[in-house]
Amino acid sequence: MLTLYIKNLLFFILQPGLVVGLIPYILLQHQLPGILNADLNVLSYFGIFLIFVGLSIALYCVYRFIVDGRGTLSPAHRTKALVVKGLYKYSRNPMYVGMLLILFGEVLFTASWRLLVYTVAVGIAFHLFVIFVEEPRLTRDFKADYLNYMNKVKRWF
Repeated sequence: MLTLYIKNLLFFILQPGLVVGLIPYILLQHQLPGILNADLNVLSYFGIFLIFVGLSIALYCVYRFIVDGRGTLSPAHRTKALVVKGLYKYSRNPMYVGMLLILFGEVLFTASWRLLVYTVAVGIAFHLFVIFVEEPRLTRDFKADYLNYMNKVKRWF
């Protein structure tokens, strides 16, 4: 079980960390000193709140992958069981929802149009990836269980 936690931590840093951490940093690196020295306003505080909510959701989803799915969030080490507990009772993709909340929080905190465009592009990419890659793979892997789950739980929220 400990190795699953370590693998998931590494995959979390590499995959979501790249999307919500490194790429936004690269997009804003020249503006960062000004952003960090600016006075905080209501939108900035709400952005910070969304970042923490999104991070909490994403980490909780990783936990469910370990405990219920006995696998990782990486396609290289897939879950062995379909995860349908916790937030997965309400959304088939809460990990992506959490990541988008982090990105929208970053947009509000930084007030960056560049980051907003990136966030919308990531949201579209997530949607297309789920429809054309994840859902067909999960249908192949879990067959009727996943089809029943699809009928009961919405794709996003």
